[in-house]
Amino acid sequence: MTRYLYQSPIGTLELVENESYITQIRRLPQYAEHPKDGSDERLTGVIAEAVMQLTEYFQGKRKVFTLPIRYSGTKFQEMVWSELQKIPYGETRSYADIARQIGQPKAVRAVGGANHRNPLLLVVPCHRVIQTSGGLGGFGCGVEIKQFLLELEQCYK
Repeated sequence: MTRYLYQSPIGTLELVENESYITQIRRLPQYAEHPKDGSDERLTGVIAEAVMQLTEYFQGKRKVFTLPIRYSGTKFQEMVWSELQKIPYGETRSYADIARQIGQPKAVRAVGGANHRNPLLLVVPCHRVIQTSGGLGGFGCGVEIKQFLLELEQCYK
């Protein structure tokens, strides 16, 4: 396993590669210490590609990520994460929309829970899921970052 810290406009992102797949992208708390678990901290080819694509995204030049990714969760979480990847850049869906699209229209709150556990921030665009009313809803990185990302994609004002 290889980890890399990327300084982004939304804070420090920890990128994790395992067996040539990006398996985690998460925002570290502002004053968090980097975990010392014996993993490497280096820029591999896959991580370098992730850094390039993330940089292009933040510059407004990339709308689709083409990284080799792998995530692991419950069957329900993986259904939600798969559906999130279908939301185009610059568009949003409601939690209820996602629940309906996975064939479980009553699972709106569970969709929110799966969003919160998304291991691949930005690449699996959970920030594009908002409330049916048009409100932002929650976001693990904070609603101000969610609003920043949606404004970057020009789909929320």
